[in-house]
Amino acid sequence: MLMQLFERAALLLICLFFITRIPRFKETLQKNSHSPAELTILTLIFCMFALFGTYTGIEVEGSLVNVRIIAIMAGGILFGPWVGIITGIVSGIHRYLIDIGGITSIPCLITSILAGVVSGYIGRRVNRSKRWLVGIAAGMVCEALTMLLILVMAQPHSLGVDIVAKIGLPMIIGEVSIGLIVLLIQSVEGEKENIAARQAKLALDIANKTLPYFRSINAESLHTICSIIKEDIKADAVAITDTRDVLAYVGFGEERYHIGDEIISDVTKATIRSGKITIRNHIADDKTPQIQSLLIIPLEERGEVTGTLKIYYRKAYKITYPLQTMAIGLSQIISTLMEVSRVEQIKEAANKAELKALQTKINPHFLFNALNAIASTTRTKPDKARELIINLSGYLRYNLELNDDLIEIHKELQQVSDYVEIEKARFGNRLQVEYVMDEVSVRIPSLIIQPLVENAINHGILKKKGPGTVTISVKDRGEKVRISVADTGVGIRDDVVDNLYHDQVPAKQIGLYNVHRRLKLMYGEGVIILKHDPGTEVYFDIPKEKS
Repeated sequence: MLMQLFERAALLLICLFFITRIPRFKETLQKNSHSPAELTILTLIFCMFALFGTYTGIEVEGSLVNVRIIAIMAGGILFGPWVGIITGIVSGIHRYLIDIGGITSIPCLITSILAGVVSGYIGRRVNRSKRWLVGIAAGMVCEALTMLLILVMAQPHSLGVDIVAKIGLPMIIGEVSIGLIVLLIQSVEGEKENIAARQAKLALDIANKTLPYFRSINAESLHTICSIIKEDIKADAVAITDTRDVLAYVGFGEERYHIGDEIISDVTKATIRSGKITIRNHIADDKTPQIQSLLIIPLEERGEVTGTLKIYYRKAYKITYPLQTMAIGLSQIISTLMEVSRVEQIKEAANKAELKALQTKINPHFLFNALNAIASTTRTKPDKARELIINLSGYLRYNLELNDDLIEIHKELQQVSDYVEIEKARFGNRLQVEYVMDEVSVRIPSLIIQPLVENAINHGILKKKGPGTVTISVKDRGEKVRISVADTGVGIRDDVVDNLYHDQVPAKQIGLYNVHRRLKLMYGEGVIILKHDPGTEVYFDIPKEKS
């Protein structure tokens, strides 16, 4: 009898195993929570298993040796009290109705309902790893209670004793099958961790492929990004939108969508408003009625929805749990990359604007003083005046015509030389400038040396009495070129250095700060300031371009 009971439990397990291979049912099992429709389907399945257990029971003197309690307990433990209680009530009433007045009908009705309640409690309160073991114990207790009720209610009592003596032990031991069913379903649920790992790897692979195209976000790069996503996830179409317009669309129906078209889909608009993922597994798109499955995931930056990632399939029910897992991870990566790209573009635009401002900002005092110096030498030293005019012309032309962030160091040094010659004409013997140059060929940020020389003259040499020297040095240091500007002036104050390194610079020191910040943005390290006795040295390193 015990072997026959295990045979029926094994049949139940086999049926469940094949059901777990059905993709949509498997996806339902892997969810942490279930919709009312899904709970209804699960309840129907376990009710059928419980009724099957009753109908395939082994008749023993008016009683049935069956696996009904196993189905009830498994359903409630795995999917919660509603599945367990409803299955218990339905199967218990059924058992009573097919044998009204039978010696075991009322005990079976009572314990079936009780099993549903107990299984629901286990499903809610017991740790997942222990449910299979607690389920076996609870099932055995329920069957033991059934045997006790049969003994109490049986008429004549001797018949009840005879029935319990024959079926009690097999029915109680048979509850071991509850643990097997629970472990089977939990193994399917556990697969979602492996699925999540695989989908995370896929999302990272896609992110790695698309990363170069996020460096400059435009219509062409977004089109390429959509193409890569479409290819890797085998979608029929992929689109990216902002909150108003279509930014890119690739795949089936592409000819109907154009960059800059306003979003007309109510589903997309609802996703943008709610910030929640939208899944449609059986829906026809207005423009492309052949599309049957749609996944829309909001893209967020700093907690605000800035657009959507849309994935389309022409077949229904293609939006599976693994795809959702991957797409959510991918959307988070895309959101981050787009935010970083936008920040970088803003930073680049700011740098260009700042450079343009530096180019066009000619200090009126410097210009006035330069013209005065030229005027004072016109009669006494006409040749020197002509040279100074050439110097001033070169200096102004460099500032006004420069249109490239990186230039050859020799051009930058020529601009510095023009500036220095004008300053030497103004201050005469008070200012000496020395050049210590290695022969190097490297491209450097424009307008990066002259502000340091200007700073050394105005805040170093001219702040002390007597003459002073500014030394401009360019040294080849292997993989890098070190450029330094040193002076023998009054020396830089500690608070100025601290403010510079902590981005707290007053307006009068903005020249040094601009150089420091631009270098830091481009190379990761700004200027280094050394205090000498006397004076100050400011230097920075430029990496050589690899040939």
